Amino acid sequence: MFLFDEVDFVQTQSLAVSELWYFLPFGYLVTILIETPILLLGLSPKLTIRQKLLCGIWLTACTYPIVVLVLPMIFFGQSRGIYLAVAETFAPLAECAIFWLAFRAKQLLEPGDWVRCLVAIILANLASFGIGELLNYCGWFGIF
Repeated sequence: MFLFDEVDFVQTQSLAVSELWYFLPFGYLVTILIETPILLLGLSPKLTIRQKLLCGIWLTACTYPIVVLVLPMIFFGQSRGIYLAVAETFAPLAECAIFWLAFRAKQLLEPGDWVRCLVAIILANLASFGIGELLNYCGWFGIF
């Protein structure tokens, strides 16, 4: 008998780690396709297009493996709601911190620019979460 056989709620995931690794590049690509346009529009105009594009690719690259590989294993057997609350709080906060660490020394951004950038990062994460949930609900991912 498996430890979580008696659990009667929707678990975070019941996939083997190998299947999560299989999903990782596809999910990452979908995520950056959703988030990067929002960052292109939302990040401060003081950033170059190249910097904005790199943020779209790089910020997600820093957090996505944790959200897709690490947190599902930590929260295995827990409700999906708990996992989502942690994952969808972690991702934007971590990305905001990484963005701040990367750009703080450049003295390129003023306080209003910082607020705009951090809001854009949060909105991009909310959009990818919402669209991801919609794709999941429609069964387009096929594995979650």
